[in-house]
Amino acid sequence: MNRRRTALLSLTGLLATALTALPAAPAGADEVEQVRNGTFDTGTDPWWASPGVTAGPSDGRLCADVPGGTANRWDAAVGQNDITLVKGESYRFSFSANGSPAGHVVRAIVGLQAAPYDTYYEVSPQLSVSGDTYSYTFTSPVDTAQGQVGFQLGGSPDPWRFCVDDVSLLGGVAPEPYVPDTGPRVRVNQVGYLPSGPKNATVVTDAVERLPWRLKDGDGRVVRTGWTVPRGVDGSSGENVHSLDFGSHRKRGTGYTLTVDGETSRPFDIDAGAYERLRLDSAKYYYTQRSGTAIRDDLRPGYGRPAGHVDVAPNRGDGAVPCRPGECDYTLDVTGGWYDAGDHGKYVVNGGISTWEVLSTYERARHARTGEADRLGDGTLNIPESGNKVPDILDEARWELEFLLKMQVPDGEPLAGMAHHKIHDEQWTGLPLLPSDDPQKRELHPPTTAATLNLAATAAQAARLYRPYDKEFAATALAAARKAWTAALAHPDVLADPDDGIGGGAYPDDTVSDEFYWAAAELYLTTGERRFEEYVLGSPVHTADIFGPIGFDWARTAAAGRLDLATVPNRLPGRDKVRRSVIEGADRYLATLKAHPYGMPYAPAGNVYDWGSSHQVLNNAVVLATAYDLTGASKYRDGALQSMDYILGRNALNISYVTGYGEVSAQNQHSRWYARQLDPNLPNPPAGTLSGGPNSSIQDPFAQSKLQGCVGQFCFIDDIQSWSTNEHTINWNAALTRMASFVADQG
Repeated sequence: MNRRRTALLSLTGLLATALTALPAAPAGADEVEQVRNGTFDTGTDPWWASPGVTAGPSDGRLCADVPGGTANRWDAAVGQNDITLVKGESYRFSFSANGSPAGHVVRAIVGLQAAPYDTYYEVSPQLSVSGDTYSYTFTSPVDTAQGQVGFQLGGSPDPWRFCVDDVSLLGGVAPEPYVPDTGPRVRVNQVGYLPSGPKNATVVTDAVERLPWRLKDGDGRVVRTGWTVPRGVDGSSGENVHSLDFGSHRKRGTGYTLTVDGETSRPFDIDAGAYERLRLDSAKYYYTQRSGTAIRDDLRPGYGRPAGHVDVAPNRGDGAVPCRPGECDYTLDVTGGWYDAGDHGKYVVNGGISTWEVLSTYERARHARTGEADRLGDGTLNIPESGNKVPDILDEARWELEFLLKMQVPDGEPLAGMAHHKIHDEQWTGLPLLPSDDPQKRELHPPTTAATLNLAATAAQAARLYRPYDKEFAATALAAARKAWTAALAHPDVLADPDDGIGGGAYPDDTVSDEFYWAAAELYLTTGERRFEEYVLGSPVHTADIFGPIGFDWARTAAAGRLDLATVPNRLPGRDKVRRSVIEGADRYLATLKAHPYGMPYAPAGNVYDWGSSHQVLNNAVVLATAYDLTGASKYRDGALQSMDYILGRNALNISYVTGYGEVSAQNQHSRWYARQLDPNLPNPPAGTLSGGPNSSIQDPFAQSKLQGCVGQFCFIDDIQSWSTNEHTINWNAALTRMASFVADQG
């Protein structure tokens, strides 16, 4: 849900407009109880129960008989309204509860009692399994006298009994300090280093002088020694660090460790095998993101689920989705596509850059000197289309492409040929919620120039890549790309509303010259036509410096056009300058990497980490990898390879941001269906899922309650409620797919 520069709402509609951490409660503030009659000593007044729930006093507790057969947690609830919350104040939310039969999951919330029913804090313990007494501390992001404490109890097929006692919301408590477990002070790529690649590590230490290090193999034998290089205080973490280089050791093996300053690193391999697996796992991620089809458990054991949004109750479905009231008088069949992130929305602007990068992973493998396109060929991703003689990665991308084509405004309608910006629920839904259980009305949001150009660019790229396998689909894609281009030229400044963030991310973009450049470049590369060549050459973007510190993403797409013009065979006049600009961008990222104690090509101004910083690191590495493809210079290859170290554990938190890779990896990305943290019947994200990573703005209340005053790399928490630091998205995984494939090719 990479939604930079948006007024994003939370997972249940939280109006979180603050872009910085909230201040702590004043020191010495009085502790004040906000819940009335939380011990139920005088009955249950003023507690309420939703229709269908029978609640009353029982042995000094409130007990509720919950009906079976409800679809959602919020369909059955008990709670108390008129709770006062003070913005910036810390609260301890505590209660004791049990269920009969044991094992039910209850969603306990502190939120708003009136529409839009914002949630400020939530937990979902499994009763009588995770204990009977619960206590949590959080910081309120708002001032309100209309707060609510509630226990959401629905979603069970069978009736059950819920009892609660000693409910407390105590204001003025000291915030609980959050100290992440960063493990050993020696930080390494926990997955592995290539035998012929660079091998670097970072050590957190108070030492000012150099320190000796020892590399041990899996049998505990010392196989290499050396000295660290003091680097001083690292601004991105606030820690004093040293770095070390053990690249001279090239012997393959498993279970290597580094020992420095009395600390031993987590184990790692020297081998390329893990990257062959990651190449595939990062691309396999997309199958379980599919909308409009059942996910087969035989293909993804543990991840099977019913089809979502196919007009089967309780879904309203995507088969005939209307515009928002008063905006158009037609409906569109927009079934299919990938769910954008941890929600149920589908967005053309983010779908566009995601599809481009997945397709470019394959296209790069076809043209680059080290590319191995067959590694992404038919049968490699274990998807329903495997065996159809089409590369699996093209089959997977087509699932999204066909959705993008459906988002085009029909002929005869105003703005015909433009693309609707997005389609999602009328209101935000809560977690957890399988796509098939989503009861919300679905709506098309207005067409935009940015979305239209995303469609033009990706459809044009698709036309050249699918032509050898399906000429009819390639022709359809090219026709749609041409139509979108013409429509965008006719409507060059139809921008997304930055306040359109109810039920889904707004994805606003007030500059579309980069999208015009990208679309023209893809159309030129596919057709060779003079009009597209002239547009590319005449665009100010063509000669602009586009490789900035943050890099490219859904809102900055010029690099997509520039990289393809540099690498896809073409006869563009002045192409040498295009290639040189990519190399110059790579030189800048390489200089950043060499200066950074953690060896990454990402150093935003003031160490203010961007939303989705992990994929920004990877996209900057893509530029390095492209420079290697263009020049064959090993310094760019080594820089691209070293960039992966940060993602896979060589970072301040000593965590791999890729699920299932490394001894300690992110497991609880924000998601409505990869939600094991909230519901033990649901899975964690599949192996190969990238977390967004540190985000200095910590927009969600959970992160705000834990990470106030965080510095750079420490603005992250692996919790499902932290949608601003720990979500997964299709565009972030696209960057991982591309880089994992590049690294595997070097092995």
